[in-house]
Amino acid sequence: MYELVVSGNFAAAHNLRGYEGKCENLHGHNWKVEATLASDMLGPLGMVIDFKDVKQALASVLERYDHRYLNEVDDFKEINPTTENMGRIICERLAGKLPEHVSVRSVAVWESERCCARYVRPETDDR
Repeated sequence: MYELVVSGNFAAAHNLRGYEGKCENLHGHNWKVEATLASDMLGPLGMVIDFKDVKQALASVLERYDHRYLNEVDDFKEINPTTENMGRIICERLAGKLPEHVSVRSVAVWESERCCARYVRPETDDR
């Protein structure tokens, strides 16, 4: 099994609805997203997938959040834009942009240099 790790960044603001504390106030982060992909096969060039293609796929997912107020993005109108929820949604969106032989193992979303949440896809997910 081969694993690849690709990261991307975006800047966005959010607040947590129903939370009692500082995070209920509007605030922003320079988010870092780290996606771990896996495959048990290599292509004819000896690569799982070209890093360029993975970076483009991840960037196309993250662009919907960049310089936005996340609470107003459709993904978060009914759920809080927590780091945990962001990891799951980004993972699902990225999986839909990759070839069938490449699966998304996990997505870590960093809201600061010291804090992240990692969503690990259940093994029953086929991609």
